[in-house]
Amino acid sequence: MATGTNAAKPSVTVCPRYHHAVELIGRKWTGAILSSMQMGRTRFTEIAAMVPGLSDRLLSERLKELESEGIVQRIVTPDTPVKIEYRLTEKGEALGGVTAAISDWAESWIKLVPNCDEDDASIEATVSS
Repeated sequence: MATGTNAAKPSVTVCPRYHHAVELIGRKWTGAILSSMQMGRTRFTEIAAMVPGLSDRLLSERLKELESEGIVQRIVTPDTPVKIEYRLTEKGEALGGVTAAISDWAESWIKLVPNCDEDDASIEATVSS
């Protein structure tokens, strides 16, 4: 008869698809970028303005990652000057419920520290217990 704590626990592994999805949308700034794109076609500068503290380099990197995953589509309009917009694909729009659920959870459980430094790119937060 086994008496250790591991004897009662079944052997369970995290689903690779789940792990990939959480790592993808959980990357720094990605959730905010996705949230900013919920209203439709968006230009790079509009996304940057909606997500204070996000550098152009990192926004560009995240948009390329999301595009390679089929979540974001880059639309180039050959005008003078060239117009570049981004939009969520069907796959990206399917994340709307996920981002809404995270937003609801955050409203209930995350309290912003009242005196946090607004110049700091990272928002100090505490999780309610």
